[in-house]
Amino acid sequence: MSHVFPTYSRLDIELISGKGTEVKDRNGRSYLDFISGIAVCNLGHSPSVVKEAVEKQMDELWHVSNLFPITKQEEAAALLTSASGLDAVFFCNSGAEANEAAIKLARKHTGKTKILTFKQSFHGRTFATMSATGQEKIHSGFGPLLPTFDYLPYNDEHTLSEVKDNDVAAIMLEVIQGEGGVNPGTLSFLQAVEAKCRELGALLIIDEVQTGAGRTGLPFAYQHYSLDPDIVTAAKGLGSGFPVGAMMGKEALIPSFSPGTHGSTFGGNPLAMAAAKATMETVFDEGFLKGVQHKSEYFMKELIVQLQGNQIVQEIKGIGFMIGISFDREVKDIINELRHNGLLTLPAGAHVIRLLPPLTVTYDELDQALHILISTIRQHAKPTKIF
Repeated sequence: MSHVFPTYSRLDIELISGKGTEVKDRNGRSYLDFISGIAVCNLGHSPSVVKEAVEKQMDELWHVSNLFPITKQEEAAALLTSASGLDAVFFCNSGAEANEAAIKLARKHTGKTKILTFKQSFHGRTFATMSATGQEKIHSGFGPLLPTFDYLPYNDEHTLSEVKDNDVAAIMLEVIQGEGGVNPGTLSFLQAVEAKCRELGALLIIDEVQTGAGRTGLPFAYQHYSLDPDIVTAAKGLGSGFPVGAMMGKEALIPSFSPGTHGSTFGGNPLAMAAAKATMETVFDEGFLKGVQHKSEYFMKELIVQLQGNQIVQEIKGIGFMIGISFDREVKDIINELRHNGLLTLPAGAHVIRLLPPLTVTYDELDQALHILISTIRQHAKPTKIF
């Protein structure tokens, strides 16, 4: 019997080593990893630049309380504010914690209680972030949720336009819904959300936990839409596997998070900040991001060309290296066969395969992945012979 709570449906392979895009299981078999720890390993597995920074920090100081100044924390915060255009950062350990901080800050700053989110969203599994999540399967079995969240249909400007509630503290959303199916917001919808925030005197919170840290070819996905958020949250890709979360906000919000209003024992400790700083110095580099844009455009174009007319593929969607392939059927069997053929992918809902390769993936690796994807999908599209 396992001594671990069975909160995950685990696969039957254990990965024990990895370098770049390649991982190996306990039997020595290699796979191309297009999961990246769910958008965590943006620099691939065992990136030398992060390894060196962490090893250096381990020889100095691992952890110190936030009662003391932490230079590495200030340096990492400066990278985030420069990349986002926001003014202050609260460090924590995960995306859920970052979203919790955002919810607390919005309510405290505005003095209002209601937060609007969207159906098919995902913001975390703590009680507040679970309540913010617009998916019944996440809510099931836990009794009454926090009552101050309302869920609107995503990409629905008409329903949004009818919102008149002046007790709204914030509207919180992902510009590309990840767990909900890799659903990009339309430009007009996202701009309408921002306008509605201004109309209601509410804050705009953008959850970049999965889309941030360069995954879409810019530091943050909202920058593709020229949005002006009040609060941005990030996590997954910030630390290359080290637990790092961040909540960023505008200068006007700083007084609302005064000493004693919020905290985190481990958030922003020197070891995590060494990993985050080394990661961000790479993923926020303009040349690196150009490479992500070029590689992802090539990959997306090839997917569209080679799957055009395939009778089981309904849509190919996403931005940068956050890509979803939507099917007319459940994708569990296709994902299992892709893994059998040497490519690791994951679902986003029952009918979408999500592709999240490391941002350092090479063109050769993209071509290998394309070959596996296309051949596997075509095999599933063949009609079954009836004798």
